[in-house]
Amino acid sequence: MNVTEMKCLTEQVGDAFYLLESKQFRENFVELKEEFTKIYPNFNIAYSYKTNYTPKLCRIVNELGGFAEVVSDMEMEIALRIGVEPKNIIWNGPFKNAKKVEQLLVMGGTVNLDSAYEIELISEIARKYPNHTLNVGVRCNFDVNDGVVSRFGFDIESDDFKKALTVIAEHENLYLIGLQCHFATRALHTWRPRAEGMLSLIEELGILPEHIDLGGGLFGKMADSLKSQFDSEIPSYRQYAEAVAPVFAEKFKNCAEKPMLLIEPGSALVGDCMHFASRVVNIKNVRGKHIATLLGSIYNINPTLNKKNPPIEVVSMGNPQSEYVDLDFGGFTCIESDYLYRHYNGNLAKGDMVVFGNVGSYSVVLKPPFILPNFPIIDISEGQLEIIKRGESFDDLFHTFNF
Repeated sequence: MNVTEMKCLTEQVGDAFYLLESKQFRENFVELKEEFTKIYPNFNIAYSYKTNYTPKLCRIVNELGGFAEVVSDMEMEIALRIGVEPKNIIWNGPFKNAKKVEQLLVMGGTVNLDSAYEIELISEIARKYPNHTLNVGVRCNFDVNDGVVSRFGFDIESDDFKKALTVIAEHENLYLIGLQCHFATRALHTWRPRAEGMLSLIEELGILPEHIDLGGGLFGKMADSLKSQFDSEIPSYRQYAEAVAPVFAEKFKNCAEKPMLLIEPGSALVGDCMHFASRVVNIKNVRGKHIATLLGSIYNINPTLNKKNPPIEVVSMGNPQSEYVDLDFGGFTCIESDYLYRHYNGNLAKGDMVVFGNVGSYSVVLKPPFILPNFPIIDISEGQLEIIKRGESFDDLFHTFNF
């Protein structure tokens, strides 16, 4: 971004803001779907709202025929407000609001059971609506050799898992529409075991659900400077597709009715679609260490605190720059560890704007209301500025408190 464009932005929206590229998000969705469908055509994407529930992104998914994967009644409300048909909403997650679960089921949405306490909840709803067909799924937990015992879903060897399937079968109006699994490890080698595990399970159970959902946990696109900070290869969309889609294609090649293969990406679609721009408000030298203070925080760009340096671009705003070696970018908060970037080498001046890339995943949704309200989101991908979210105000944060 050149200085003229940056000055125009700062004059309109202030000294810190998110830049959204919704066109890139749309292209990512289309590309990921195409990589899977050319191998296994009955495929779709259920976008993980929790990763970035910016309504414009959720609308794009809906326009492209994708599903909404939600984990709360708040996210369900987002989907409904942007016009997602209930039949295209899938509710996962370890906690579910009973009244909202009932609402979604009656409207025709899908609720995937995660834990034993939900079995009785579903039974009560089924008894209450004997003339409604209610779509339910079961989240399945098994070993995919990723070294992690996931806390999500039923252990498929457990009595609770058997009970969930039994109770669903006992109610004529409960329809087992699908089975789902979710493993957070994004490594490519864990994806084929997911597919094989789910296909082995349906064979063992003697069922063929409409949906077989492999969950999320995919790497997205990123700059080489960020890729180099990971211990493993960063797979492409095609590599993920080639890991699992052929397994489904082979399994169901002679079946007239093929189940839909679903995945639930979040970061893989939105990670590279946002930047965060922030003003340098000061540069200091503390006992030989140069530190630049920004109107921004690690919580704006990396609230999971993974200690990786994002791609950055420094936009000179006209003040004379100096060259720095091993400079750190610190945030506006009073947390000692609040650094947005470590070990910067290059030119910098007070008043410059620093643009951080690959901040689309979790940054907007996980940023706490700590010290300062959050900053605006501007879509810049369609040739003109569109304010997607205005900057938050004092009243936005404090109207629920009594003074």
